[in-house]
Amino acid sequence: MIEIKHLVKDLLRKSGFDLIKYNYNSHPLARRMFFINQFGIDTVLDVGANVGQYGKILRRAGYTGKIISFEPLSDAFEKLKKNSKNDKKWDINNYALGNANETLEINVAMNSQSSSFLGMMKAHLDAAPESKYFKKESIKVKTLNSLMDQLVKNEDRVLLKIDTQGFEKKVIEGAGKSIDKIIGVQLELSLVPLYEGELTIEKMIIYMQELGFTLMSIEPGYAHPVTGQLLQVDGLFFRESQLLKKSHA
Repeated sequence: MIEIKHLVKDLLRKSGFDLIKYNYNSHPLARRMFFINQFGIDTVLDVGANVGQYGKILRRAGYTGKIISFEPLSDAFEKLKKNSKNDKKWDINNYALGNANETLEINVAMNSQSSSFLGMMKAHLDAAPESKYFKKESIKVKTLNSLMDQLVKNEDRVLLKIDTQGFEKKVIEGAGKSIDKIIGVQLELSLVPLYEGELTIEKMIIYMQELGFTLMSIEPGYAHPVTGQLLQVDGLFFRESQLLKKSHA
């Protein structure tokens, strides 16, 4: 039986696939959902939603709580609207979050999801030529602090997911005092600078620790298609003091 199992795995790997156990020790999504459950997350603020990929993954993984998405790009927002329209617990907003209430121009990338307020570094373009900026779009930016009271209730247990291409720190700064209402944060961490002025992984981890969050998990992200170098990962941070007391029996 063991030999058959190894044979199946070998055949899958030769075809570009793998077979692993879906649990928090071996699978990053299972680990994410484990923490969402352990910390009792019932509200996800999905910042930089693009067309709703993150929300759809959560739903397929079994998350049934509220999702509140923010996507500023007009084309991506229309697709997000279609992807969320049949989900009564998924709200969407057509603006960005940042550290001030203002109007800014965003650089729109050819592949959409690489769009950013920040300039793109050569390392990013070398790894993904299809991410080249090709136009700008004027969009509204709001602070999370100015919205928090109308978005969530005091009893809500909130996970803040940020996928804003180097603008993550600005989003967190804009949370102001409302950061105290947030139990967990998932955000992109760059191992090498990909956007001008972004904090790379070492400084971002320290910044999050100063806000009271502990790095609990790292999910593999984007790698250079030629060299294989890992360029980005997702970090999942939580306030350890907010861990729900549950029996593991």
